[in-house]
Amino acid sequence: MSDRIYSIDAMRIIAMAFIITIHTDPFRGVGAYGNILNFVIDSSARFAVPFFFVTSGYFFARKIAHCDPVAYFAERAATISSIYVFGLLLSAPVFLVGWVVRAGAENRDIASTVALKLTEFVSPLALLYYGNSVSEILWFLPALLFSLAIICSFAVFDATKYLIPISLGLHVVGLLGSSYTMFVDVPFEVRDALFFGLFYTSLGYALHSSEWRPGPDRSALFLGATVLFGALHLGERYVLGYVVTDETLGHGIYTSSYTIATALVTLSLFLFLLSRPTLGARTPLPDLGKYAVGVYVAHPAVLFALETAAEVLEGMGYEIQTTLLWHVALTPATFFGALLVYIGAHRVGAIEIGGSHLPGVRSIGKYVQRQ
Repeated sequence: MSDRIYSIDAMRIIAMAFIITIHTDPFRGVGAYGNILNFVIDSSARFAVPFFFVTSGYFFARKIAHCDPVAYFAERAATISSIYVFGLLLSAPVFLVGWVVRAGAENRDIASTVALKLTEFVSPLALLYYGNSVSEILWFLPALLFSLAIICSFAVFDATKYLIPISLGLHVVGLLGSSYTMFVDVPFEVRDALFFGLFYTSLGYALHSSEWRPGPDRSALFLGATVLFGALHLGERYVLGYVVTDETLGHGIYTSSYTIATALVTLSLFLFLLSRPTLGARTPLPDLGKYAVGVYVAHPAVLFALETAAEVLEGMGYEIQTTLLWHVALTPATFFGALLVYIGAHRVGAIEIGGSHLPGVRSIGKYVQRQ
C-alpha cells in the first residue's frame, strides 16, 4: 500500500487558492454585504499559511527519521532557496516596471523611484531573513528555511522535546505583536520564522515524532472540530476587529492576520487529513498539489501586473476595480495566470518542477535549439 497522503497533497492546491484570496481581497469595499463576504473569506483562508508550515514540519520529521537531519536539511535548504530566488527574479522586474509606470502616471521622478526601489530590494535583513524586500508575499520561504534550520539544530542535539514549549512562547509574543496589540506594544517585526513559522513547523514535526496516528474512526470528530474551531476563529476575529474597536463592517475590514483560534483550526484540519489519507485520491487535486509552490512564487508578479494594468485603465477613465466583475475575476485570473507562468518556466527549461528552481540559461538555450 502506498504511504502517500493524498489528502494533504490535495489540500496543498486548495490552501494555495485560499492564500490568493487573502491577497486579492475579493468584494472588499463593495458595500456592507461585500465587506461581510470579504471578512468571512479572509477569516476562512487564514489556515492556509500555517497549514504549509505544519506540512513541512511533518514531512521533515518523517524524512529525518531515516536519514541524517543535517544532510536532509541541506537538501531542503537548497530547494527552498532556489524557489525563493526564482520568486525574486520573477517579481523584481515586474514590480520595478509597475512602479515606473505608476511614477510616470503620477508625474513623479522615475530615476529616483527606481533608485529607491532597488535599494529596498537589496536591504540585507529584508532580503535574507524577513523575505519582504521585493514582495511581502514571499516572506513564507525565508521563514520556512529558518524554521527548519532551528528544528534541525534541536534534532542534532536531541532536544526536540523543547521545541513546542519554546516555539509556543515565542508565538505568543508574535500574536501580541500582531492581533492583540491592545494588551502590549511589541516594537519589532513578528511575521517571521522565530515568532510565527517556528511554532507551526514544530507542531507538524511533533505530530509525526509522537508516532500517534489518527485513525479513520476519528475523522468525523476532527472534521467537526475543524468546523467548530473555524466558527470560533471567525468570532474571535470579529471581536478583535469590531467589538473591541467599536467599528462596523460597513466602514471597513479587519485585517489582522492570525489569532489563537488559527492554530486550533489548522491542527484539527491537519489531523482530519491524516485520518483520511486517501481522501481525494481519485481526483486531480493530489497531482495538482505539486504546483502549489509554483503558484505561490509566481502569483505576486501576476497580481501586481493585473493591479497595475487596472490602475492605468482607471487613469484613462475606466473604473474597473470597483466593479463586481473585477472582484469575481481577479482571484481566478491570478491563480491560473500564476499556474501558467510556472508551467511555462518549466517548459522552457528555466526551472525544474520538483527540482531546482534556479533559472538555467543553458537549459533555456537547449530548449530553443530543440524548437
